Amino acid sequence: MNEHIRPPAALSPDLLARFAKIVGARFAITDPEAQAPYLVEQRDMWTCTSPLVLRPGSVAEVQAIVRLANETATPIVPQGGNTGLVGGGVPHHGEIVVSLTRLDKIREVDPVSNTITAEAGVTLMRTREAAAEVDRLYPQLLPSEGTCTIGGNLSTNAGGTAALAHGIARSHALGLEVVLADGRLLNNLNKLKKDNTGYDLKNLFIGAEGTLGIITAAVLRLVPRPKSMETAFAGVPSPEHALKLLTLATERTAGGVTSFELMLREGVDAVLKFGPNLRDPLGSKHPWYVLIELSSQARTGLRETIEAILAEGAEQDLVSDATIADTLEQAKAFWRIREMFGELVRHLGGSIKHDVSVPVASVPAFIAEANTAVVKLIPGARPMPFGHLGDGNIHYNVTQPEGADKAEFLKRWDEVNDLVFGIVRKYGGSISAEHGVGIVKRDYLPKVKDPVAFDLMRTLKRTLDPKGILNPGKVL
Repeated sequence: MNEHIRPPAALSPDLLARFAKIVGARFAITDPEAQAPYLVEQRDMWTCTSPLVLRPGSVAEVQAIVRLANETATPIVPQGGNTGLVGGGVPHHGEIVVSLTRLDKIREVDPVSNTITAEAGVTLMRTREAAAEVDRLYPQLLPSEGTCTIGGNLSTNAGGTAALAHGIARSHALGLEVVLADGRLLNNLNKLKKDNTGYDLKNLFIGAEGTLGIITAAVLRLVPRPKSMETAFAGVPSPEHALKLLTLATERTAGGVTSFELMLREGVDAVLKFGPNLRDPLGSKHPWYVLIELSSQARTGLRETIEAILAEGAEQDLVSDATIADTLEQAKAFWRIREMFGELVRHLGGSIKHDVSVPVASVPAFIAEANTAVVKLIPGARPMPFGHLGDGNIHYNVTQPEGADKAEFLKRWDEVNDLVFGIVRKYGGSISAEHGVGIVKRDYLPKVKDPVAFDLMRTLKRTLDPKGILNPGKVL
């Protein structure tokens, strides 16, 4: 995780005052204590500094900030809810932070067109609630929904637990409004399912992590709200058995599987031990678990469907034991185990984390090969794979050996990355599935990206941000 960007020159008080004037003193934060939430990421891997955190309240203010930054070659870091996990949203080199959380208006909900137009600072939860008010569903779901924002979700091309059925953030965006590096506004907020008028420019900015422009609003796709839903928690012997169960469920529902999550027992043990008010859904322990969610537009019949899937799975020895949620609260309890998996295994010690994807059919083989290789490299290391089996996205975390020194273990981060990423590439996978590149994976990108594709990315950056002011040092 080398840094290869020079820190910006100290900004003069006069220049800082010019930036502060754009948003007003109340929304120009200089006090270190007040700045703290904008400078530290969730994993506490970085504690950064900034001379100024700006909180614009309008698109015009964002444009003014970017114009001044472009005029003076002042680096800025756009930021959403600051829930990122790869170092992409904080100022590693003392840049000015531009927080978009005050751009929090839902401009329109159109249930006939099945769209919602939301500004960048609207949280995912508010977006989903606004859709629900008109009996629609915004189909992205992340554990951080109360904090993460639409702008951040799109900028990182976030995934989530419903991507199996509905796709990732890119799948939901019909149109964008973006402030470019020179302060111009790209107004592409259309609600059209079909718009064949040249290049699809919105996709340049989705997943770019704020390095090509600052997303200020988006038109998002809605879908009909399910009329019924069933959630099951099942013990399975192995990832191979889980994959066969996924195939069975997919065939029996014709697209009704909305989530299919895989978890290792050792991680579930950690969640049950350290998580509040959680209990084991099953009466005995199993090597692996899957959390299955089905949804349907039909009001009846789904319970019988999931029961039949689990019964057939048991007959084929794919399922060792299972339980179906009888209430919404019970379903939420199942989901809390999955949602807290990544967070609570930290109590077991240092963890080297990977957010990778491989073809769905290759998930069991990838896990088996990576587990063997990691334990050979670091005897006693404890692989803790979990995640979205349905779309091939596995969070392949490696926990330190019991009793090992945490700091010494984490020094081997790059070594473990090289090993795991090599296996990912063998299976035709990606080193970043849903968390983005940021700085954590920036230096790996030229090693794994097609050289022509990587060169085109650099060309786009130079073209759209010639002075390099937008989130410098991230992604590229």
